[in-house]
Amino acid sequence: MSESNLTRRELLAKGTMIAVGLSTPRWLAAVAHGDLIRAAGGRKVDPDNILVVCQLSGGNDGLNTVVPFADPLYAKARPTLALKGDEVLHLNDTMGLHPTMGGLATLYKEGKVAVVQNVGYPNPNRSHFKSMDIWQSASPDAKLPYGWIGRSMDERAAQQMYNPVACVGLSTERPLALQAKDASIPCFASLADIKSLVGNADAEKLLRQIQGRDAEQGSAIRTIQDANRAALDAMNLLNSKLDGAKPKQTYGENGFGRGFAQISQLLMASPQTRVVYFSHGGFDTHSRQKESHAKLMQEFSDAVLAFQREMESAGLDKKVTLLVFSEFGRRVEENGSLGTDHGEAAPMFLIGSRVKGGFHGPNPDLANLSRGDVPWKTDFRSVYATTLENWLGNDAGLVLGQEFPTLDLIKS
Repeated sequence: MSESNLTRRELLAKGTMIAVGLSTPRWLAAVAHGDLIRAAGGRKVDPDNILVVCQLSGGNDGLNTVVPFADPLYAKARPTLALKGDEVLHLNDTMGLHPTMGGLATLYKEGKVAVVQNVGYPNPNRSHFKSMDIWQSASPDAKLPYGWIGRSMDERAAQQMYNPVACVGLSTERPLALQAKDASIPCFASLADIKSLVGNADAEKLLRQIQGRDAEQGSAIRTIQDANRAALDAMNLLNSKLDGAKPKQTYGENGFGRGFAQISQLLMASPQTRVVYFSHGGFDTHSRQKESHAKLMQEFSDAVLAFQREMESAGLDKKVTLLVFSEFGRRVEENGSLGTDHGEAAPMFLIGSRVKGGFHGPNPDLANLSRGDVPWKTDFRSVYATTLENWLGNDAGLVLGQEFPTLDLIKS
């Protein structure tokens, strides 16, 4: 059925599905005409810097991603899942990457991958839903409303111009991380949604008319109205530019490949975009982990390499940093189903031409476990604080509700 033949109800449902955001549309834009801005800690930050956040949903097995192959306790705990030293892609004498992660190993050797070890938070929670909320809100005690990225948009929105594409989510559902008090962050299942709706003037006009009068501020109907309006504004800005920003790299026909291809296209089409949020699932590997995890790691690694090369060829690599996280790691011991169960700490990645590559933090301490899990040493909010303050120029203490030490992860 063509858009011109869609019913009002179908258009409203379709518009609500792809236009997910919150409340009043005030957005971050270029600052000081491209001059460096000074972050709260005094560091000078380029206002054109871009942060891409990639979420590995389900709890990625950190020990079989960044592998402590030289530790005999690793092999002892995993008689079938442990990767042998001659299989692993060595990064140093004790640690390496999963053998399917050749793309990431290439970037590591180029100094473009920072591995932050043993990342977690106090009193870890092994529930997917609770731990995901903690990571996305950056509030283990649930005292802070909204998401950490949403709050970062709010923190700067009051002093900047309207910009409906400053932050964009690529997801079938609106993540908590993008919820905000004042900023309205559009989220799309795919960039094809933009062409299918805004490419048809009658459909777009009808979607705007359907909104009717603004409902009461704070009501559920008003939230949907504001979300739809913000998404349509974002679509209008992007629609005419996407065709001229087709990726040149080869991306895999899988979730990671399609996701990073779309992120590349979005960033090349939209100079105003400063944050992109993307998630991909499949990491809850309770059984038969070996094959499924190997496939996911290869798809992720290949997509990241293609994305980095795309940014380099487009001249954007000095302005783009990729942050990768999962809601928790896996247990050290494998289970009886040839998989691993929910754990605690795991590595995070920062990837790009401006990161300080290498390992940050000690190797996992498998001799002193926490409830059978890798114990956390670095609070994930320190990684967030580093990207907020030293990359995006936010006041990290204000966004995160308290001060956290920043890490030496980003080149000046």
